[in-house]
Amino acid sequence: MQQSLFTKYKSYYKENLILALPIVGSQIGHMAVHMADSIIVGQFAGTTQLAAVSLVNSLFMLVLVVGLGISYGLTPLIAQANGRQDNNECGRLLSNSLIINIITGLFLYVLIHFGTLALIDNIGQSPDVVFYAKPYLGYLSFSIVPLMIFQTFKQFAEGLGFTLQAMLISIFGNIINIIIGVILVRGMFGFEAMGVKGVGISTLIDRSLMALVMAMYVLRSRNFKIFLKEFKIYAIDKIRSTQIIRIGAPVAMQYIFEISAFSGAAIIIGTIGTAPQAAHQIAINLAAFTYMIASGVASSATIKTGNYLGQKSFTDLRRSAIASYHVVIAFMSFTAVLFVLANTLLPYIYTKDLEVIGIAAQLLIIAGFFQLFDGTQVVGLGILRGIGDVNIPTFITFLSYWIIGIPFGYFLGFHLDFGVKGIWYGLTFGLLTASVLLFLRFQFKTRSLIK
Repeated sequence: MQQSLFTKYKSYYKENLILALPIVGSQIGHMAVHMADSIIVGQFAGTTQLAAVSLVNSLFMLVLVVGLGISYGLTPLIAQANGRQDNNECGRLLSNSLIINIITGLFLYVLIHFGTLALIDNIGQSPDVVFYAKPYLGYLSFSIVPLMIFQTFKQFAEGLGFTLQAMLISIFGNIINIIIGVILVRGMFGFEAMGVKGVGISTLIDRSLMALVMAMYVLRSRNFKIFLKEFKIYAIDKIRSTQIIRIGAPVAMQYIFEISAFSGAAIIIGTIGTAPQAAHQIAINLAAFTYMIASGVASSATIKTGNYLGQKSFTDLRRSAIASYHVVIAFMSFTAVLFVLANTLLPYIYTKDLEVIGIAAQLLIIAGFFQLFDGTQVVGLGILRGIGDVNIPTFITFLSYWIIGIPFGYFLGFHLDFGVKGIWYGLTFGLLTASVLLFLRFQFKTRSLIK
């Protein structure tokens, strides 16, 4: 039985993994920026500044995912056009996406720099944490426009199946980020010790270089010449911009509902104390790292689903999607075991504070269990995005995280005195709800396509 199942999906496993692995690398690149910031600050600047990184990353990601969601609206449209072999349409879509993403980036910069910086004083956080958080958030706000430019060309290349270059650029950028971050945080080679502000500066430099290199790769590579005949930097039209936004805006809302739930959890935990907040940052950082790998599998599922939809190969579409589910379940099962078995060791990567390590170790056991649900829900979203189904999944994410997850976590954490663990139990139950409902939606949509 197992052999026949493997044989049935073997070719889909292979094609999905070949496409997914470089995407995973570039997705980890996004996460590695914040992960590196946390490690550098935790090791060289102390618990209070690590808590500041936790607070800022929670708030910044809430805004950043709007931009990421809008940029993801390009990928399924490129994949579908490529499946139809409509090369000129790919260039037109890129033109529209670039302008939309730059405008989105500028809007988000204003929102972060003038809105979130004012908000941070009024959400019940420790004054010491707020003091260190403000300059870090200020530098991150400047990085969002170059990041949106990078995303435009990255999503275009990945939609056409060219996934390796974005991964290499992400690795290059993160090496730069780590080197500059350590130098500035510690104060080396004549620079003053900047603490958390130093990782903000290194992140800005990293993202600016990544945008420049990714744009040059797409615009100069022979791989894309056939697709860029209709590309014009200043061209935008109503039809294609509407198509991009109709997919990108709901995707942005999906990310907002999910990430805001985790950001809300971080803010709630911050009212409990600095040590629980720092522990939460460690556990969520490790869990987010594995999530980015699952997200890479989901992105490859979006591309393959879009390709098969463009080709009208509906049986292949469904089998490829199921293969993506298999891959993410296998991987997340492995990470769940790792988190549980190494729960007392992994926190030492970030800090030497024994109180923080003890709390983080407990949270990692819970994180181990929600790995499976986190992986399956993001793959479900990716598959449905590939076939253009984004509105109902958006409602599912809202229901799962804000109607079920956060209220349940708050009830357990404060009314039943589970503390930080109760909030994490609530998040886990929200992920379980999302994974089940999205899988049922996938079954309904793909079976109706075959009929």
